[in-house]
Amino acid sequence: MKILIFGASGSGTTTLAKELGNQVNFVHLDADDYYWRQTINPYTEKIPLDERNENIKKDFFKHDNVVISGSMVSWGKEWESLFDLVVFIRLDNDIRMDRLKKREFERYGDELITNKERKQNYEAFINWANQYEDPDFNGRSLKVHNDWIEKFDCKVLRIDGALELKEKVSIVLSEIDQMI
Repeated sequence: MKILIFGASGSGTTTLAKELGNQVNFVHLDADDYYWRQTINPYTEKIPLDERNENIKKDFFKHDNVVISGSMVSWGKEWESLFDLVVFIRLDNDIRMDRLKKREFERYGDELITNKERKQNYEAFINWANQYEDPDFNGRSLKVHNDWIEKFDCKVLRIDGALELKEKVSIVLSEIDQMI
């Protein structure tokens, strides 16, 4: 079974995918690991689309049961027909932004204050992420995700990101049970 879990940054996609992978022995792939080069300053150098798709497809097709976390909306039409189940997580913007700020401070600590480049990257990221619900935003947004959902050839679950992790896992596992 192939599952995609996506939503806005900070909505809990990676957390849910990891937990689901642990509970049902699925291989977890995080789209960010294929989107960004491993650099000293993380999340600053993108991997070209062709290379990114080639790399993730190797891992995706190597396993029978895979759960991918992250948005792949710009990765090509082919992904719209490769999943058995898609899970879209939506979380209130204020809660999501608080989570993102907390996560960034846990990752980088005082560097967000003392390191000029890290601070600029943080501010740019937070500004980008905060535009998710703006219907006029030209990047990855709620509108883009809702439009993308309509293109999938499989069941799409919409989950409230404010639910406890245990509840979210239970919802997805129940759907998997109905499918097999």
